Amino acid sequence: MHPAHEKLLTTLLSQPTAPFRESHVIKWAMELLHQHAVPYFVDPIGNIVVGASSKTDYQRLLRAPSPEPVRVFIAHMDHPGFHGVRWLAPHVLRIRWHGGSPTKLLSGARVWLSTPDGWAGEGVLRKATLHPKGYAIGTAEVHVPAAQIAAMRPGAKSLFGGFKFRKPVWKSGAKLYTKAADDLIGVFCIVATALEVFGKRGRKKRPPFIGLLTRAEEVGLVGAVGHFELGWLQAAQRPIVCVSLEASRTLPGALVGKGPIVRLGDRRTPFDAGYSQVLTELAEQVLPQRHQRRIMDGGSCEGSAATAYGFPTIALAVPLGNYHNQGLEGGADCRGHLGPAPEFVHMDDVEGQRQLCLALMQEKLPWRNPWQKVQARLQKNFSDYQKQL
Repeated sequence: MHPAHEKLLTTLLSQPTAPFRESHVIKWAMELLHQHAVPYFVDPIGNIVVGASSKTDYQRLLRAPSPEPVRVFIAHMDHPGFHGVRWLAPHVLRIRWHGGSPTKLLSGARVWLSTPDGWAGEGVLRKATLHPKGYAIGTAEVHVPAAQIAAMRPGAKSLFGGFKFRKPVWKSGAKLYTKAADDLIGVFCIVATALEVFGKRGRKKRPPFIGLLTRAEEVGLVGAVGHFELGWLQAAQRPIVCVSLEASRTLPGALVGKGPIVRLGDRRTPFDAGYSQVLTELAEQVLPQRHQRRIMDGGSCEGSAATAYGFPTIALAVPLGNYHNQGLEGGADCRGHLGPAPEFVHMDDVEGQRQLCLALMQEKLPWRNPWQKVQARLQKNFSDYQKQL
């Protein structure tokens, strides 16, 4: 990975975020896009739409007569975390968790705290109760050092946070450990692709690119669903392909360090077979022997939302260790199996996903006849054996 891209990535991974508390990631993205003169605007849901300067400009792109589909790249800006509810005592904060989480070894785990203005310190988790379905924390207490409280005195509901480790992000060899890779990795890939696509010298034609940076994915794909409910994409007069980007739980056949994954489906649904074939052939060209291909059914992603709203969908994923900060693979700073642990990814996998996003912007990919090469191979085989019939 180029040092400039690595700097962008680590800066992004250092931002505090949680469902409905994505303001720091939003600020990072907007400042960077503005600096590089990449058009963007914020939709009524609070998602960032990259590649268009307004609703009108967005609709103009979707109406432009062209056989080239608009690539709508989708990634979410939140990560599971908690919101402050109320102060139970001068140094005891009642919190409610949103999204998945570790379920073991919670008492005494360190957490970070933030407000919309910035980092607000840290605390220790106590008296955690699990969600009725048992998959995550429901409520808990965060005990904050008294001296720290005296210094900041924030309102309880202004606070949010997540699990704290030695640093927000650090490297160990080719692995990148962080408080939250899911799905800031996807956000990075969209922004990096936008900077490349809109920064090309001598560009005469408007690129068929939209990046949708969404909110509150971790509590039910809320930001993506809200955008689809606006009806803007449904009114398109040219082809569309939605491209879901994720950092997804490692599974057999989809391992950290083996390359980005052509995601054929998630837990809820398979994705578009024809367009996925376009992506498969592209991955074979761009990353021969350095990509993976699998149905990633460890969870649902925004590709399911796009499919449910009738849009042809393909997906890419970076394999993720310690999904949702659960100690599934262990490693540095892990408190134990199913206890709090930093998520981790492989730098080559992230770079590979970025390269595939950029490759998807090539003109004249075989969207209209994705099975042409496969059909040709089958026809040759039929011809070779026809005399045997």
